[in-house]
Amino acid sequence: MKVLLLKDPKEDDRGQDPYIRELGLYGLEATLIPVLSFEFLSLPSFLEKLSQPDSYGGLIFTSPRAVEAVELCLEKDNKAEVWKKSLKEKWNAKSVYVVGNATASLVNKMGLHTEGENCGNAEKLAEYICSRLFPQCLHLITLLPKMSSSRRVVQPFGNPQAVLS
Repeated sequence: MKVLLLKDPKEDDRGQDPYIRELGLYGLEATLIPVLSFEFLSLPSFLEKLSQPDSYGGLIFTSPRAVEAVELCLEKDNKAEVWKKSLKEKWNAKSVYVVGNATASLVNKMGLHTEGENCGNAEKLAEYICSRLFPQCLHLITLLPKMSSSRRVVQPFGNPQAVLS
């Protein structure tokens, strides 16, 4: 039987989309149709902020798209060299939080040390961060690249100074 699979294609370590492989095991022939597109709208502004780690108390990555945004910024204007020479070290001196193991893995590949990956969602991560930093975090400004299409925004640590980029 043929089925339509409405999602972005992703390859696993075997070079195949895991949904297509799994459905095939049950005799289903899946045709993958990407239904969403994504565009980064504020990369220049984000790059400017990313280049000023001394202005922020840390980084929060909520999705693999947030990591992709950093990678795209670093590809522009030879920023990759600046990242290797100084920016990476400066960001590593701060807290770098992530939602989920997949995001943590991508952030680690960029050379950053992460925490919070086992929280599972933004709300639990915010609670985790607060439990570790509160009340010190109220005066810190944290760079939070917002890549979610969700309309619900969790105010990081109840911090009105958090920058949603």
